[in-house]
Amino acid sequence: MVLDKIKKPNDIKKLSQEELDVLPDEIRQFLIDKLSITGGHLASNLGCVELTMALHLICNLPDDKIIWDVGHQTYTHKILTGRKEGFDSLRTFGGMSGFPKREDSPCDAFNTGHSSTSIAAGLGIAWAREMQHKNNKVISVIGDGALTGGLAWEALNSVAALKKNFVIVLNDNNMSISENVGALSKQLSKMRTSENYRELKGEIQTSLEKIPVYGDRIVAKIRNTKNGIKQLMVPGMIFEEMGIMYLGPVDGHNLNALVSVLHQAVQYDGPVLVHVLTKKGKGFLPAERHPSRFHGTAPFDKEKGLPLKKSGPTYTDIFSTVMRKMGDRDDKVVAITAAMADGTGLKRFRNMFPNRFFDVGIAEEYAVTFAAGLAVSGMKPVFAVYSSFLQRAFDQMIHDVCIQNLHVVFAVDRAGLVGADGDTHQGIFDLSYLSLMPNMVVCAPKNKWELSDMMKFALKYDGPIAIRYPRGAVYAELEDHRQAIELGKAEEIYRESGRVLLFAVGSMVKVAVEVREILAKEGIDVDLTNARFVKPLDVDYLEDAKERYDLIVTMEENVLSGGFGQHVNDVLRNKDYAGEILNIAIPDRFVEHGAVEALLESMEMDAPSVAKRIRNLVGKDREF
Repeated sequence: MVLDKIKKPNDIKKLSQEELDVLPDEIRQFLIDKLSITGGHLASNLGCVELTMALHLICNLPDDKIIWDVGHQTYTHKILTGRKEGFDSLRTFGGMSGFPKREDSPCDAFNTGHSSTSIAAGLGIAWAREMQHKNNKVISVIGDGALTGGLAWEALNSVAALKKNFVIVLNDNNMSISENVGALSKQLSKMRTSENYRELKGEIQTSLEKIPVYGDRIVAKIRNTKNGIKQLMVPGMIFEEMGIMYLGPVDGHNLNALVSVLHQAVQYDGPVLVHVLTKKGKGFLPAERHPSRFHGTAPFDKEKGLPLKKSGPTYTDIFSTVMRKMGDRDDKVVAITAAMADGTGLKRFRNMFPNRFFDVGIAEEYAVTFAAGLAVSGMKPVFAVYSSFLQRAFDQMIHDVCIQNLHVVFAVDRAGLVGADGDTHQGIFDLSYLSLMPNMVVCAPKNKWELSDMMKFALKYDGPIAIRYPRGAVYAELEDHRQAIELGKAEEIYRESGRVLLFAVGSMVKVAVEVREILAKEGIDVDLTNARFVKPLDVDYLEDAKERYDLIVTMEENVLSGGFGQHVNDVLRNKDYAGEILNIAIPDRFVEHGAVEALLESMEMDAPSVAKRIRNLVGKDREF
């Protein structure tokens, strides 16, 4: 196989044209084979095989820098830099990350995981190159979806100031440009970037400007006429107006065409945008037909394209059902997503109530302020967003929602550990950053029924409120424990004769139940309370608990710093609690990729580890 000849960076340059012709098919088959076992981001990677090959053919890695946006499309890049063997452990605990990691390879120029960052990061790297008097290539790759993010446009606004070569590759897999316009644009860009044309244009302009009185006017007239024609016929005119040379669109699956246009781009003395058209999921029919389904996929049957395991209902499914019902009952309920209608479960709401559904693109900051505008006008906006992505709208939540005490519901999906996507996606900070905001209410359900009840409570509540719930299958136990939701009130689940209290929030209630069962077999009785609210805390309950328990164990799937446990600590210390407190929380570090169960065990947050920690504190001679 040709793929076996790729053992280290730049080996692709040693291949013959015949070998380059067959390599894309081999890479795609390799990815399908491996990801059908491990799972991962398939569709995006199948779509940019030739593009990645072209970048490696014109670059000398690691001296040249390729900055990937999001980074979920870098599997071919990993293969071409000698990491093929790592795919057997892709996204597993201790294995290879699915995203670029500088610590993994010097060919990974910048760690990514969130969208719309590559142009800003690449521009910083390019400016550093100039200040350090280097001449290496700097290329940022960004998708058409990521280009909807405000950060990308903030960076584009500054690109023209560089005046030196900096290449932006726009990987457009939406196929939104028609054939005729695309063909014309390709011809114009080819002519504009040829060496003879650029020299001729410069000579004509210089000569005309020397004509007394009328020279400058003639040049301005020609330029205005030329720009007018471009605006009518060239799709990249918006970039040209920003001082960025536009090339394309080019067929993103034609390797020779890609190499040719990229070679032109890196020779241009100034910033360049290369517009590349690709097909997401190319080479695997199920992924071509359903790219969103294969964006991030679990292990699947290669022949049928179906998941190997059938999963039960998720918290996202429950949220989806509740939103649809509440939308039907109340025409003021409005749903907002930041390019994640499928991922956050809003697809059904969109289909039923299209006039009350808004997809703002990858623009979380705008989504929050937009929601504030809806709320101040009497609507009931629900912004469904992943915990890790909501971090980007921190200022807007404080400034535009909380200061005005507006009724905006934040449905915080993928809260807590998300597993295989790793440190950029773990939703482990939301309890901390949400609970420090005045006027914000923060709550978390213990199971699927409580999520439904909390959503209904949130839509009736008048003020900012966030409900955080985890990724994956719902917890379907404790159905009999379904007390009505009251603001800031905890729910006692098991109250017996124990002197140890497990005070858990959200997903950790399930772990607490398991801890209680383990300790009960050892003759250690513990009580269990579902906190429900992180803010406001049930201070009255804690007042009672400090008199009854010698050990209070807080449990949360969030960092300890600023989280649920620390808030409980503050209340108990202020009340002169004489007992011991054990905080079960994520330590002060970023959490790598891996199965959630493995990650919990590594941080001593799984049920056996928590039971052991409690056992050590209780001791054999103490009367608990």
